Amino acid sequence: MRKIRVLIVDDAVVIRRIVSDVLAEDPEIEVAGVAANGRIALSKIPQVNPDLITLDVEMPEMNGLETLAEIRKIYPTLPVIMFSTLTERGGAATLEALALGATDYVTKPANVGSVNLAKQRVRDELIQKIKIFCAKAVGLKSPETLAPLVPKPSVARPVITIPKAALGIVQRVDILTIGVSTGGPNALADLMPVFPANFPVPIVIVQHMPPFFTKLLAERLSSKSSIKVMEGAAGAVLKPGGAWIAPGNYHMVLERKNNQVSLLTNQDPPENSCRPAVDVLFRSVARLYGPNCMGVVLTGMGQDGLIGSEHICDAGGRVWAQDEASSVVWGMPGFVARAGLAEKILPLNQIGQEIVRRVNESRNLTASFSQKN
Repeated sequence: MRKIRVLIVDDAVVIRRIVSDVLAEDPEIEVAGVAANGRIALSKIPQVNPDLITLDVEMPEMNGLETLAEIRKIYPTLPVIMFSTLTERGGAATLEALALGATDYVTKPANVGSVNLAKQRVRDELIQKIKIFCAKAVGLKSPETLAPLVPKPSVARPVITIPKAALGIVQRVDILTIGVSTGGPNALADLMPVFPANFPVPIVIVQHMPPFFTKLLAERLSSKSSIKVMEGAAGAVLKPGGAWIAPGNYHMVLERKNNQVSLLTNQDPPENSCRPAVDVLFRSVARLYGPNCMGVVLTGMGQDGLIGSEHICDAGGRVWAQDEASSVVWGMPGFVARAGLAEKILPLNQIGQEIVRRVNESRNLTASFSQKN
């Protein structure tokens, strides 16, 4: 078993040093080389033969987006992790990089107070991603397969009794909730345009992303979709034909008042090291909608969404998961699938149409059932 070879591309000497020092601490990773801009990086790739590249977005001579485009022409499967700033400009560039084929991104450790804190930020965000994306290439076991399958739930799960009259029929779907992380922006870019403008239920989404990024993602998705996609805001009333993405650094939950369901946001402690967390949203949806909710877990690292999916299933709702072959990382959907919670496990290119079919079918069947009784 050999070490994972990483090429670090960044015009800032300080960042190159921080990343190099952090990677050198890990016995399974080695720094194959460094480059101060894209042109140098492109010349070094055939020399150092990296397993993965970390790529700064903003650089002189050839920036990260230009470099990424060239990398993808010659090395279409070489993992590339973008380093972006936690700003609106950085968020826009990151989304563009993901659309161009970047594997994932991390945010630069700016204004954290000390070099040691900066190193810890890089350590927390980067090491696991490198190992997951390169595990097969070097013969390592992916961290996703080493984690325990089912953690102890942090919140007691309610048991909801489904009315006897509803048993034996397809449950009416009144809301769709989606959880997604690594690979999510591109997965959502494929999925959201499938929903027609008259999609009969609201959609609520958690995509693990920092502030600025979620607003830009919502705008980007909305411009390509028939339904309106918005960043979630406290007080927003859910309506059919709309989708709301939890804002970065805030959990999103639902509340019902006067026959209307609206959004609430909070900064309660992270769950699964995430805020927003899929589990938080899924629990809230299960509590309000019971058997009439549908959850979908798409590509993502870790196991956020597992406990939330248990809540949805306990409430009588349905959970689907993306399959391994079409996932960038089969962490979140993999945990749900292996726990036996997924009613269906589908490739990304089939999930959208199947959701539309199931939602429409459930509403037509239950409407017909009600009329007969």
